[in-house]
Parts: sequence; structure tokens; C-alpha cells
Amino acid sequence: MSQQRAPLYEAIQQHLKQKCYSFHVPGHKSGDIVHNQFRHMKELFRYDLTELPGLDDLHESEGPILEAQHLAAQYFGTKQTFFLVNGTTSGNLAMILASLTADDHVLVQRNCHKSVMHALELVGAKPVFISPEYDSIARRYCHISSGVVKQALTNDRNIKAAILTYPDYFGTTFDLSSVVQVAHSFNVPVLVDEAHGAHFSFDAPFPKSATQCGADLVVQSAHKTLPALTMGSFLHVNSDRIDRSKLEYYLEVVQSSSPSYLIMTSLDLARQYIANYSKEDQVRLVEEIAEFNNQLNKLTNCNVLPVREQMDDPLKTVLTSETIDLNVVYKHLHDYGIDAELVDQNQLLFIHGIKLDEDLRQKQSMALINCIKKVEDNAYHDKMVDSHFDVSKIQRFQYSYRELKLLKTEWVDVHEASGRIAAESITPYPPGIPVILNGEYISQQALNTIEKAEKRKQHIQRSSNNYKNKIKVYQI
Repeated sequence: MSQQRAPLYEAIQQHLKQKCYSFHVPGHKSGDIVHNQFRHMKELFRYDLTELPGLDDLHESEGPILEAQHLAAQYFGTKQTFFLVNGTTSGNLAMILASLTADDHVLVQRNCHKSVMHALELVGAKPVFISPEYDSIARRYCHISSGVVKQALTNDRNIKAAILTYPDYFGTTFDLSSVVQVAHSFNVPVLVDEAHGAHFSFDAPFPKSATQCGADLVVQSAHKTLPALTMGSFLHVNSDRIDRSKLEYYLEVVQSSSPSYLIMTSLDLARQYIANYSKEDQVRLVEEIAEFNNQLNKLTNCNVLPVREQMDDPLKTVLTSETIDLNVVYKHLHDYGIDAELVDQNQLLFIHGIKLDEDLRQKQSMALINCIKKVEDNAYHDKMVDSHFDVSKIQRFQYSYRELKLLKTEWVDVHEASGRIAAESITPYPPGIPVILNGEYISQQALNTIEKAEKRKQHIQRSSNNYKNKIKVYQI
């Protein structure tokens, strides 16, 4: 099939030409009934359709949706690709539910997204956590060691799967191929949350995709770096180690029975867009972003972290400073009309799109430089110290999530929580990585980290915000 085609988009275009009367859902009747505030979006509403003749059904695809998914699999080089309309969260849930059963031991990267933890709780698994190693250049915990993976799998021969995150939120990767090889030598399938790597199908200097590294199941958030709508993601099947019929079943369980045709069409068109992005376009894109970074490096009190070839994502610009509080800068940027992705550990993250526009990037870099110069006098602080969060390389929970569900819980004051087993996950968001995990012993260090995040006014996600200065723990 030709990568120039977009089968679902074409089918919808053909349907719209027929100018049918709508006696079906959704209630806006192909944009005929739209609130006056949305009148400028009326054309978009016309594409918000349902399972009509010729438009296929996501959960039983045999027409244009199936063709669109086949084209995605062809482009990404996978055995099968599924469209996801409930985000990478639904993909993480489905692939974990399809791979594990209650009390199964599973190897999990400690800095995983909360959706991975939710899936493990739903299935009732018993996680064995491996902690990433500290990267002195990125100044974050990024790298998973194949040696640690081998040690964990050697120590526990009951591990049924390995769940990894690649890249991290800031775009840093590790030697995933070696980790996959080790896992496969123990006959353990590898499931990868590659939310931020949908564009890793590009050639070097971009990192290799998890599919290229041999991972068995891979979920990508197309909406993060490709021109797709929010909640549009891909789930790639890259081997036969996981029962595909179980995977399809759980995809239907965790996703809406009324999937958005807008999201699905955006996935179809996003794949078409990236599939026709030439090598020359890729080179020019990287050059444009490199020049953007060079301009930011002219700042006196900030610098851009180096982008290492095939290790760091060129679409991510990470600004850091030893003397300026970038939390203050982040807020002022918004006031000046510049929205960054996030700031964490005094690293300010900007995510670029894959549109080629040298003039626009030049304007953006100049706007950033001018804005930071305006606010830096009010943003000075003492020299930043690297925040090391020390945890064991391999962590085992005493109880499986199935066993924990049988226990009673209580709320205790924060100063009494150290040493207790957490009955909730506590997650600064973004980036959505839990500091305290449901089922682990609470350390004083974790409590201190949360206290610092709250002082920075960082949003904290937890089971309830009604219990200030308290933590939910198990009664054991």
C-alpha cells in the first residue's frame, strides 16, 4: 500500500460528499447544532462521526480503519499496529493486562508513568522495581543497566515480563537493545512505554525506536510529537510473545465503545505526514533546532543541555541554570505568551514540532532570550545542588497488589508515615512519575522530596486532596 494514502480520511471525505441527513449520534448532527461559541469549529464537527456504512468500526475493523492501521504497521515496521483513542494510558493498561495475571512477578522500571502502576494494581501483580542510574550530563536518573536487569532476572526466575520507559520525559534514552537481549535470553517479553518517541522512526541523530531495539510491545503517544490530536496513540506488536487475541480483548475493555473519528483520522494523517518526511527534511529540522539551542546558549545565566547523538531526542531543548530559578522563569514566560512543557529539578523543557520553519524558530529563540533577560534579575537563587534520590537498584515489594487489596487502610500524619507501607501513589505532575508507590515502604527521603515539590507549588496527584498533611497507609 502507498504511504501517500490516508484511507480513513479518504473514507470520511467520500461520506461528507454525500451530504447525508443525520438521524444518528453524535447530537451535534454533523455540525448543524453547534453552540455559538464553537461556530468557528463547525467544519471540524463534520468529521466527528460514528460507525456508519463505509466508515468501519475500530473494535472490529475490516475497512478503512484496518487499512490505516496496516499502513501504520508498514511504516513503523511492526507486525501489527493498533490505533488508540484513549491515549498511551489505555495502551499501557491493555498490554500489561494481556501479559500478566494475579500475583505474577514483573520487572518494572522505577521511573515509570503512573498508568503503568495503575495497570499493575488492576491485574494484581507483584512488581520488582529496577532503578535507573544517574546521568551526570543530563543530571537525571535515566539509564537502565542491562547488568541490573540480568541480576534481577537471575535472582527471580518467576518474572513474567519487563516493563520499561524509553525515552524519559526529557528525551534521554539508554541502550535498550542490550536490555531487550538480556530479557529475551530469559524468555521474558519486554513491554515499552515509548510515549515520547513516536518520531524515533527518523534516522540518526534521533535515537532508535523501541521497535527497532526488539521490544515486543510498544506504545507511542502520537499526539506528543506528531501532528495528531490529544489522546491519539499507537500500540505496536513487534513479536509473537504476547497472545494477540488477549491484547485485542483488553484494548476493547479499556477503550471507549464510541471511539473518536477525529482522533482516529488525525492518527491516519499523522502517519501519512511522517511517512513522507524526507531524510533531507530530517537533516534540516535538526539543524534548525541546533541553531535555536545555539541562540539560547548566548544567555549569561542559562545553558542548554547537550544533545547527544542517538541518545537524546533533538526535539527536546532542556534549559538549565546554576543561578536562576527556572520555576520563576517558567511562570513569566507564560505571562509573555511563551508556554514551555514543564520545569522540574530546575530544568526547563521545550518540545519542538516537526514543522520546518527556520524563521519561526529564530523568532521563538529571540523571544525566549529577551524574556529571560527581563526576568532574570528577579529570579536569582543560591547555586543549585543536584537532587539525588537514592533507592536500591532492585526493589521488591513484600506484598502483591492482589494481597494489598485485602488489607484495611488508614490516614496518618506525614511525620508518622516513614516506615509504613503506602496505600496510595504520590505523583508530582508533570512529569507523572510517582515519588511514593502504592505498596512500598515510605522513606523519609521520599517525604522530603514531596515537601520540596509542594514548596515549589508543583501539582501533586494523589488519591485524595481532602487529607492535608496526611498519607494513606495499610494497616499491617
